[in-house]
Amino acid sequence: MRDTNLAGIDLNLLPPLEALLRLRNVTYAAAEVGLSQPAMSRTLARLRHLLGDPLLVRTGAGYVLTPRSRDLLPALGAALEDLRGLLHPPAFDPAGARSTVRIACSDTQAILLMPAVMARLAREAPGLDLHLVPYSADMIPRMAAGRLDLAFALATTPLPPGARSEAIAQDRLVMVMRRGHPLADMPLSIADYAVVDHAGIAILGDGLSDLDAALAASGISRRIAVVTPHFTAALAAVAATDLVSTLSHAFASRFAAPFGLVLREPPLPETAMTITLVWSHLRAGDRLLVWLRGLIRDVAATLHHEAAATA
Repeated sequence: MRDTNLAGIDLNLLPPLEALLRLRNVTYAAAEVGLSQPAMSRTLARLRHLLGDPLLVRTGAGYVLTPRSRDLLPALGAALEDLRGLLHPPAFDPAGARSTVRIACSDTQAILLMPAVMARLAREAPGLDLHLVPYSADMIPRMAAGRLDLAFALATTPLPPGARSEAIAQDRLVMVMRRGHPLADMPLSIADYAVVDHAGIAILGDGLSDLDAALAASGISRRIAVVTPHFTAALAAVAATDLVSTLSHAFASRFAAPFGLVLREPPLPETAMTITLVWSHLRAGDRLLVWLRGLIRDVAATLHHEAAATA
């Protein structure tokens, strides 16, 4: 049996072939696939040569199929339908999705965004499960290997080659202290900020902070009395002591009343924050992740807008 070299075959011949065999009429088949009748006649000649079979035989009643054509027609129709589905897949339906998406996040996103995200998923994609995992230094390799799908970050977070990101919400830094704190009702200067003891957040547990790097560039340092990877723990420490902390306004405003906190504008040169989602370029075409990113973006924009409106 002779092997067929697919690289040498013009796949554009397949739709005319299917139309010819189904309609058994050169004129009608030409009109259906957008060819002139002479062009379709030339195409039929090429197909006969390629397949080594007459395919259509003229009789007094018109064209009839050869035995080879009768065998080809159902398989050819199914193959073309599969090819169309491959090149133009059906619209993504989240309601039918059955998958698990792993997202790296802190307790900020887990508490602030995920309840609303899960409420949307319960209505729109009930078969989709989310696994929220902590940050780690190997997130990008994990994404490339398919073990991590998304991660929350800031627009200022440096990303390595191969990482993609999009902004999902605007937030800002706010200075948090307990009610009755000595600085609660006083004008705040950068000197006050440097003197008071802080509760710091380091989500990788390494004690490093973008805020401290910015302060150091201005010749300012602060004492961080406690470092935690959890934003909620920092708020709890602030609520019970004279420590202060600097973190997301949207998150802090959510817990200001329960923890008895006062929110102040920090005396810092830059307080704006852009929240982003990060993923690997290898998953850029994943329709499930594209849809889920849009859902998370909608939820985040709404919640952060509501938090800003209550400021």
